[in-house]
Amino acid sequence: MNVVEVIARQREEINCLREREFVEREAEEKMRKWIDKDIIKVVTGVRRAGKSTLCYLVLRDRDFGYVNFDEKVLVSADPENILEAVREIYGSTKYLLLDEIQNLPDWELWVNSLYRRGYNLIITGSNANLLSRELSTHLTGRYIDTEIYPFSFREVLRCLKYDCSNVDLLREKQGNLKSILRDYLTKGGFPEIWVKELGKEYLETLFDAIVYKDVVRRWNVKYPVELENLAKYLLSMFSSKYSISKLKNLLQFRSKATVEKYIKHLEDAYLLFSLQAFSFKEKERIKSPRKIYSVDTGIVNAVASFTSPNLGRLMENVAFLDLCRRKKPNRDLFYLSAKGYEVDFVVKDGLKVEQLIQVTYASDFDEVDAREWKALLKAKEVFGEHKPRLTVITWDYEDVRELSWFGRNGVVEFVPLWRWLLNCGY
Repeated sequence: MNVVEVIARQREEINCLREREFVEREAEEKMRKWIDKDIIKVVTGVRRAGKSTLCYLVLRDRDFGYVNFDEKVLVSADPENILEAVREIYGSTKYLLLDEIQNLPDWELWVNSLYRRGYNLIITGSNANLLSRELSTHLTGRYIDTEIYPFSFREVLRCLKYDCSNVDLLREKQGNLKSILRDYLTKGGFPEIWVKELGKEYLETLFDAIVYKDVVRRWNVKYPVELENLAKYLLSMFSSKYSISKLKNLLQFRSKATVEKYIKHLEDAYLLFSLQAFSFKEKERIKSPRKIYSVDTGIVNAVASFTSPNLGRLMENVAFLDLCRRKKPNRDLFYLSAKGYEVDFVVKDGLKVEQLIQVTYASDFDEVDAREWKALLKAKEVFGEHKPRLTVITWDYEDVRELSWFGRNGVVEFVPLWRWLLNCGY
């Protein structure tokens, strides 16, 4: 199949989307704001999170050309021949959607050339480091980046057409919401899990694709089995701290440098996220252990081995992802570890620490481990001048309490996870 035939087939595939019903994505509003601006629109995120669909939703009322570079024929072709084929199939459109652009060698030079020629460009990619490095080098100041994640809980409810009105008045509705939330913790948020009702096998296949296509093939990894073992082990450690030295010894890696490199590759593919400990000193942030989170709790449940579900850790991972939809990990979001206590999330807004958050599986105040709110009172002293809000995310306990402990005082908000998620995390 030649380049023109591939572009023609891809046009038929994208045209089939016109017949489908779509779930409105939260990132769509941001994209629409920029669609006609003279700036390159970049959409990044994990494979199958819905990047292409989001771009289609934004462009569907316009004539646009589409190229998906997950095709061997296109990756090995002269980019100008690809452009010629696009003109042949789509005509003289100035809107171009270039999907999985990182697969094309020297893509940034071609994209820069298209931009100078007046094309309105939307590009997508599944590799954070590759894209950010080349974009910052060659397209400085000419692009806006939108990160997309699997469905949020709000988007799942939208997909299910669930009416959240009167939820405060009807206990039955709250019970239904918690039932859906349990499913969300187990299944995760990948769109096809909810839209097509796929299951564990799909997530296992997706994990393999991320590891072997987006990491092993992309970086020519020498020891793919060791990489896969590391990925599975880190997924089993989700919402926990990890040590490079311990990982090296436990999984019998040759060096700590290899472990660090492999973790960076897995993060670049958006499978995993590492969260730094907060410190006022940059050196301490770098030296401290990090916490690991998964891009999706469904992948955790499908791939990692557990003897029993840990709802508290699943809740924490979901809360982390929801915070990431609004904050930048390690710039606006940290965890806090100090002698004798730990806080799950430190949320910053610029220079100000605006909120301290704990996450726990509890349905009553007596079920909340006192260490959770005591840690908040201790941490409040660290950020005293910022006057951060103190929040404990629970499963089903809601209250606002003024608490004290050894002379430390503070107002602590206890909020159920479902409500916290519905309120966009705030």
